[in-house]
Amino acid sequence: MYELKTKENDHSVIEFIENVESPKKREDAYRLLDIFTEVTGYQAKMWGPSIIGFGSYHYKYASGHEGDAPLVGFSPRKAKISLYFATGDSKREELLKDFGKHSAGKGCVYINKLADINEDTLKALIRQSVTFLKKTYPNN
Repeated sequence: MYELKTKENDHSVIEFIENVESPKKREDAYRLLDIFTEVTGYQAKMWGPSIIGFGSYHYKYASGHEGDAPLVGFSPRKAKISLYFATGDSKREELLKDFGKHSAGKGCVYINKLADINEDTLKALIRQSVTFLKKTYPNN
């Protein structure tokens, strides 16, 4: 059976951020930590070795695949900062129009640095993602 690799664990969020090589990316990670904590009201937790997640939900797809994931999160990766929001939410695309310089994949939004984006739009994206996931997966 498939084993999900990205699970919540007890590793230190602060220790992870302190090990980010780039001082600027480390500074952005601390600012993101503050923003996500403030907006969600959840304590940051490590998910897998490199994702800082906030809250959690249990999903189950029609295929039978199920698991747990953070409601929202981010990861200060070497190349770009990955921001994790809900997939399948049409309001996400609308909000991203006013977000600033970014690129987007299926589940991630990528930024180079916080200075490239609109922090108010970031907060709206976080709130929208949490609302969407709680509505989509209400039994959490």
